[in-house]
Amino acid sequence: MAGYRLDRLSILLVEDSEFIRNLLFSVLRSMEVGHIHTARDGAEAIEFLKSRARLGMPGQGPVDLIISDLIMPNMDGAMLLRWVRRHEESPDRFMPFIMISGAVDRDRVAAIRDLGVSEFLAKPFTVRAIATHLQAAIENPRPFIYTQDYFGPDRRRTDQPISGEDQRSPDKSKIAVVYTARSLRSAPADARAWMFRLPNRLKDKVLAFGGSTAGGIDPELLKAAEMQVKQMADDYADWVRSYVTQLQASHKQAVEDPPKAFLQLGEMNQVAHELRGQGATFGYPLITTFGRSLHEYTTLERDVTDVSPELLELIKAHIDGIRAVMAEKVKGDGGAIGKELVRMLNLAVKKYKGG
Repeated sequence: MAGYRLDRLSILLVEDSEFIRNLLFSVLRSMEVGHIHTARDGAEAIEFLKSRARLGMPGQGPVDLIISDLIMPNMDGAMLLRWVRRHEESPDRFMPFIMISGAVDRDRVAAIRDLGVSEFLAKPFTVRAIATHLQAAIENPRPFIYTQDYFGPDRRRTDQPISGEDQRSPDKSKIAVVYTARSLRSAPADARAWMFRLPNRLKDKVLAFGGSTAGGIDPELLKAAEMQVKQMADDYADWVRSYVTQLQASHKQAVEDPPKAFLQLGEMNQVAHELRGQGATFGYPLITTFGRSLHEYTTLERDVTDVSPELLELIKAHIDGIRAVMAEKVKGDGGAIGKELVRMLNLAVKKYKGG
């Protein structure tokens, strides 16, 4: 059954990790997305968008959608999203924006939602999850809301009334509904909010020249993308081993130079953030478990510079566990070996906490 014509789409992929960037690129390419541009952080993405806007080259339309990691050095995904939604040089403030992150706590998600994100994709993600969020951006774009302190997709996904502190909508009589630029010019002067119900350009694009909503994203393309992920399993193992080497080097420096150990913890925290992301995708959920725990214990409070020997011992237990998972190729729950590794980590945590 014919599905979307994804070959007509242009997507900007923003991710600092080369491995995850290549993974996402391969998945999108397997889905037959036509044009995939990449950037290593928000700053590089902004320069790309500005250059595309300046060139305006024939046959090279604007980027249709952005997929970005949240936590990146230099300029993160939140700052990129803020620029896209609010900056005067943004080529399209209504551009669909899918944010990816392993940090999915309620406060973090709420903060990104308040910046105007379209979809939020949690790590570890699957091919099906990527397809689901991409299809949501195509099929169900929410109307954009403009108020004194917010611009972005309607933060409510239903029309049900909301009471209490979360109530955001002003009196409906004070909302100007905008369908075109012309209707914006005729909006009432006393409007307290504007609701933009603009044409669905993304859907129109993927339906042109034979595209069909009946099939959505072709299931055969999803199977091809999933096969591509499986073929990258060996690359994932090499990627984790390289990070283990980095962790061991940072830990060694922290032990040898205690006054500057907090700097090494910062580096290990960034590595842990990457490790907690995609383990389950490649059949290594224990890497996600160890990575998430390591990220927690290497996250220091602001202005804290004291790192105890006990904390460094706990960090070493995490590193040893991650190394063992990869050395023994412990997939899934790992059976008896996996249970023993988790038990040893729990004992190390208990010892650190004084239990």
